[in-house]
Amino acid sequence: MRKIEKLIRDLPEGPAIWICGDCHVGNLGPVADEHGRVAVQIRDFDQTVIGNPAHDLVRLGLSLATAARSANLPGITTARMMEALFDGYERAFDPRRSEEIRKAQRPSAVRVAMKEALHRSWRQLARQNIAGTAPRIPVGKRFWPLTNRETAQIRAMFEADDGAALASVMRQARPGVKVDVLDAAYWVKGCSSLGRLRYAVLVDIDHACADGGTPCLIDIKEAAAVAAPRYPHNRMPQDNAGRVVEGAVHMSPFLGERMKAARLCDRSVVLRELLPQDLKLEVEELGEADAVKAARFLALIVGQAHACQMDAASRKSWLGDLRRSHSKSLCVPSWLWLSVIELMGLHEPAYLEHCRQYALGRPARQ
Repeated sequence: MRKIEKLIRDLPEGPAIWICGDCHVGNLGPVADEHGRVAVQIRDFDQTVIGNPAHDLVRLGLSLATAARSANLPGITTARMMEALFDGYERAFDPRRSEEIRKAQRPSAVRVAMKEALHRSWRQLARQNIAGTAPRIPVGKRFWPLTNRETAQIRAMFEADDGAALASVMRQARPGVKVDVLDAAYWVKGCSSLGRLRYAVLVDIDHACADGGTPCLIDIKEAAAVAAPRYPHNRMPQDNAGRVVEGAVHMSPFLGERMKAARLCDRSVVLRELLPQDLKLEVEELGEADAVKAARFLALIVGQAHACQMDAASRKSWLGDLRRSHSKSLCVPSWLWLSVIELMGLHEPAYLEHCRQYALGRPARQ
């Protein structure tokens, strides 16, 4: 804990802006706006806060370094990735490098994801998420049946207002349309469903399914309390769902414009329609050259999400702060390099101890 506290103290103090709060590689990827345009942006804002942008850069660096280790890439590649990470992030704040931004090379993982995103259909989305294309959700390992109370409240949320309140969530919704819930289930989906609400809801707009159209697949996710470090004197929405939506609007407008904060079963939730173009980046199989490209490109995306919230003077000041404390042997600030390698060292023992405790709590296999 003392090591982490020292790392935090050594970070440069950036301007108070919305940050992702958990800016790892899996939280970036192609997302679509309500008009179908696709761009690579940050795609998860559970931990978004108004805080120090340096935290996002360190978290992304740790994620990329971990991916490099998982891919058995040599240590020198990790060092080059950190250099590329810092270079890509800097580009977003330096007006003299706008041409470099325009010509930024996408790594193969991003090119593949973008190509897939641009050609995906609703049927592919349905097969990936609900294992079928019929307007129903198959109950099983991934989807659990709802209680009567949950079913009633979900139906009331979607069907009571004739689409007016859902216009920002579903592309087809608008005031006055007929909204029908076709099916709904509790969604067992990663850590986000551990002890919290997570629902998948199939919705029909104006009987489109009867005419051969496709339903809308809505993700309802409980907004968890934030754990990311925040600046203490900057006001944020007290409601966790409102905080999530506000951060998304500022950092990832394609996604933020499609999200809505609401209340369900007396809890704060975020609603969004899942679109075929929304994808997670897969970087487990990166080669050496592509790993360096990925670090530079993804850091540029994060940098742009930060820079768009600053005026010219703030961008210039933050760029100056970033360039201080460069390592003598690497083109990367010492605070960034040391933060990543220290956290890498702390992560592995903590992970193995967690596994040991988990194993001790379960009966051994015979």
